[in-house]
Amino acid sequence: MTGTPAYVRNTRMDVVAANSLCFALYTEILSPEKLPLNLARFMFLDSRSKDFFVDWDTLADDFAAALRTESGQNPRDRALNSLIGDLAAGSTEFSTRWARHNVRFHRTARKTMRNQLVGEIELTGDALELPGEGLTLIAYSAEPGSHAQNQLDFLASWSAGKNNPLEQAPVNPRTA
Repeated sequence: MTGTPAYVRNTRMDVVAANSLCFALYTEILSPEKLPLNLARFMFLDSRSKDFFVDWDTLADDFAAALRTESGQNPRDRALNSLIGDLAAGSTEFSTRWARHNVRFHRTARKTMRNQLVGEIELTGDALELPGEGLTLIAYSAEPGSHAQNQLDFLASWSAGKNNPLEQAPVNPRTA
């Protein structure tokens, strides 16, 4: 069995840390060099999100509702208000959802993502709030023995090989 793709985000949906399997899952979107990456900006302002998230409409509803919840809990958070303003100005999809005034606590969700290496992969994302830190750990899992588990195993293998310095080192023709 492989590890678990996981990331840590703050209340404004900035991914501040992720493990290598999560980077493999979010290939071309999330990498150590791109941290912090704001998931709400990606969702509503980056056209790649509609290709990556297979059930984009449902997740967009969830993102807007989660931001509405956070805004209600922290109405004086200037950075959060600025983010919401940017999203409203840059995305009619966000503005429409924001106007619904839905709120939602994000705890568990089934997500289907389209990964460049394994195709569509359906995982369960579970959220665990870290007390006193304003951070949330998101960990993805697949049903044991499922196709999605096989896909995660492949991503873990690919990720381990990609991060191996010997595999990344260029071959010197004088020493080969």
